[in-house]
Amino acid sequence: MPSLKDLRNRISSVKATQKITKAMQMVAAAKLRRAQEAVVQSRAYGEKLSEVVAGLASESSLREHPLVRDRSPEGRVMLIVLTSDRGLCGGFNTNLLRQAEKFLKTPERTSVLELVGRKGYDFYKRRSVEIVEHVSTAGVPPIQLAREVVARAVARFTSDEVDAIYVLFSRFRSAISQVPTIERLLPIEAPAAIENPREYLFEPSRDAVIEDLLPRYVEVKVFQAVLESIASEHGARMTAMESASKNASDMIERLTLEMNRARQATITKELMEIVGGAEALKG
Repeated sequence: MPSLKDLRNRISSVKATQKITKAMQMVAAAKLRRAQEAVVQSRAYGEKLSEVVAGLASESSLREHPLVRDRSPEGRVMLIVLTSDRGLCGGFNTNLLRQAEKFLKTPERTSVLELVGRKGYDFYKRRSVEIVEHVSTAGVPPIQLAREVVARAVARFTSDEVDAIYVLFSRFRSAISQVPTIERLLPIEAPAAIENPREYLFEPSRDAVIEDLLPRYVEVKVFQAVLESIASEHGARMTAMESASKNASDMIERLTLEMNRARQATITKELMEIVGGAEALKG
């Protein structure tokens, strides 16, 4: 049985850890509120842009654009994996990497990876998978990160290095629910044409607008994926730290009970020794 000193030290250690987990939980909750607002706003903007692209789906210049033209069968594809730079966020990264492994095992095609976030790179750097790019998310604004990712993706796609590009991210539903999601970025899957589409006036020209609109459409999709991933990370970290704080409380109660029992056993033993000594003196 551990000594009283060992039990007191363990209780102090758990209490110190609990203070850290509670602080991390509060920080994650504050960041989550801002990230959730950004996600809601980006979804509204993305839906409106998709509506505009859907209204132009019947345009021949849209269907024949290099970023839209289908290249089936997909012989070589690239998967962009959005993970976190830091841990302590429960199963956030594990669920993403498990989904990536399923994607890489798809037969009849060769897959390469672009890894956004240190955790994804740490997982794959010692595995037999081709990594074409690795970037860190630390200190990089989401919009800048999205633009850099899209610029590289468009360059690789238009130079025929890959036949398709997919992005894997964690879609945010709530603080306790994040869903690993894979979406195809390139070639662009133009939204289905809507009935009675609006008529648009183009300036300077129809082709010039479409030429600028499609890369922006891809950029918005990646930007939204980055924001969803950030919100999911904060939600997963808040939930994990809340669970860790609760487990710490349970451990403190258990150790306190064990310490009280050990102390009572020590007191009982000392009393028995005193009584035994007194009886020996009487005899």
